[in-house]
Amino acid sequence: MRRLARACVGVGVAVGCLWSGLAQADPVDNLRAFLRDTQSGKGRFTQTVTAADGLRQKVSSGSFEFQRPNRFRFQYSQPFEQLIVADGVKVWIFDPELQQASSRRIDTALDATPAALLAGGNLERDFTLKADGTRDGLEWVLAQPKAREGAVRELKVAFRGKELAAIEILDGFGQRSLLRFNGFQAGVALPRESFIFKPPPGADVIEQ
Repeated sequence: MRRLARACVGVGVAVGCLWSGLAQADPVDNLRAFLRDTQSGKGRFTQTVTAADGLRQKVSSGSFEFQRPNRFRFQYSQPFEQLIVADGVKVWIFDPELQQASSRRIDTALDATPAALLAGGNLERDFTLKADGTRDGLEWVLAQPKAREGAVRELKVAFRGKELAAIEILDGFGQRSLLRFNGFQAGVALPRESFIFKPPPGADVIEQ
């Protein structure tokens, strides 16, 4: 009976390990599936920006929407309002307090940047991807830029199961930005007006 019990335990452990291995998807595969299959989405975000010295932090929050290709909207609401809209041709940034709007062509604004993740750019063309372990209950992917010089030194993407949960960016100045997403909904129908921006009358407009 003891031998049988040990055998059953051994089989149980083996089956459990096998099941665990089957159930746990590679986060790199999750990222590739997200980029391939998720054509639209929306949710809320909290962004924490940490200075290069690791001491100073700024926290902001708001909502986001995206529709591939090349359309997204980030609406910051706290601690101050700011709007970032990509309309398929240009990326607009609007500061309501200053009444100032600036724009850049999307092909230069998104080249090899994290925004390409939502906009639908070819991430693997510009980054080398590899699994980066588990942290805070999330499965992380490390994306290292192939170009030696650029605005981004390191990009990390996290999933909770197959759901996009966070993006962490280390820029060329050593500043780290962590965006955590909640209430994410994939594959939703979004109004066309979400990705249209017209500077309000009287606003200063800077085009680059």
